[in-house]
Formats: sequence, C-alpha cells, structure tokens
Amino acid sequence: MEPRAYVLTVANQKGGVGKTTTAISVAAALAEDGFRVLLVDLDPQSNATSGVGLSARRPTPTVYDVLLGAVPAADAVLATSVPGLDVLPSTIDLAGAEIELVSVFSREQRLAKALEPLRERYDLVIVDCPPSLGLLTVNALTAADGVLVPIQCEYYALEGLGQLIRTVDLVKAHLNPKLRVSTILLTMYDARTRLAAQVAEDVRNHFGDVVLNTVIPRSVRVSEAPSYGQSVMTYDPGSSGALAYNEAAAEMAHGGAAQ
Repeated sequence: MEPRAYVLTVANQKGGVGKTTTAISVAAALAEDGFRVLLVDLDPQSNATSGVGLSARRPTPTVYDVLLGAVPAADAVLATSVPGLDVLPSTIDLAGAEIELVSVFSREQRLAKALEPLRERYDLVIVDCPPSLGLLTVNALTAADGVLVPIQCEYYALEGLGQLIRTVDLVKAHLNPKLRVSTILLTMYDARTRLAAQVAEDVRNHFGDVVLNTVIPRSVRVSEAPSYGQSVMTYDPGSSGALAYNEAAAEMAHGGAAQ
C-alpha cells in the first residue's frame, strides 16, 4: 500500500503572525530536503500563491474551482521553481466560496475529499488558511492530520488562541477524530527584548512538547522574500530566517509533525 501524505494545516485567526511565511518556508525547506510537498493556498488573499512566484491572476483552475467541484484537484496543481514543491493556487475568487458552499452537501469536507486522490503523490500537504475561523478554515481542519500554529513573540500573543483551540476541538468531535494541534512555532522572536523571552516561556509552559525548540527570529530577509516571489530559503539561504526555518522543518520531520 502506498504511503499517504500527512496533511498539516497552518492556522491562526490572528493576522500578522507569520502564518503564510511559515507555510511557504516550511514547505520549501522540506522540499529541498527531498520531501514531495504540496502547498494548498486556502486564503483568498493568495499570498502563498504569489509567495512561490506564481501569479494570482492566471486564468487557470484554482482551489476555488476544486472546492466547488468544477475540476479535480490534480488539474489545478502547478509546479513551482523549487523541485519537489507544487502548489494548489488561489485567487480572490475564493472569497465567494464560503457563501457559495453554504447550501452544498458536506460543505465542511470538500477539501478533504478533493485532496484524497493526491495523498499518494506527496509526502506532505501543507494548507495555508485565511486569518479567520470560517468555512475555509473548517475545511482545512477537517482535511488535516495535524495543525501547525504560528505564535508571534509579542504582547497579546495568546489572545484569541482559545477560540482556535475550541474550533479544533469542535472539528475533532464532529468531523475529524484524528485532528490534533501537532506543532506550535514561535515567530518574530527578538532576542533583545525581555518580552519575547517571557512570551516564549508562557507558550512553552502552556502547550508543552508540541512547541518546537527552534524559534524564528525577526528578519528583514523573511519580510522581503515574498515581494520577489520567493521563499526566504531561496531568496537568502544564509540568512538567520532561512536557517531558522530549515531547523524548524528538520525538527518537524524528525519529531513526527511531518510524518
């Protein structure tokens, strides 16, 4: 029997936590390490699509068409410039999907069913969610084996996380019994501040072993990379941000979060 891809959903309804950057960087790092990775852009802002160098305005099938059942997911997958990394792209059209899916049977399971035929082609599927807990994120959680939650090392870092955990618990109870928060990654860490160290300590005390040892530092290179249609892994492989994401990806791969 062919091994099936592990589906990892990157979620945090709080914006500005490095969610899309984390999805792209971890996907690229694991692809460079020899994994076959599919990045699913489930955010109407399409930042994961443009962040791997693809136009969000191309007249090709997208995840929107896949969710509505117009095309199979395999027909919408595009290769990126990183060997081993493919993307299921998004456009602003996806913003209407939540309304259009309201009356659709099993609307919470559209993504899970669409990805099923692809799970033998990849080692890992990484789903980038919008910064909300609407139907798109519920679809991502229903399709997932694990959830990666990026948490920024700033004031109010834990604010709203309770709501995400409750949503995960509801999806687990009603739609996806295997779902778990498998990984928490501390982002935007500024070693010069006492606040960052305090937030990191609070998160580790609260969530325990699912928090990666690696932290992602604040990095200009990480912020610049998307504007060049690249992950920081290819934009500046020697930067502190790229090295940290490489370490985080390796920790996930060896610790089970990407297995």
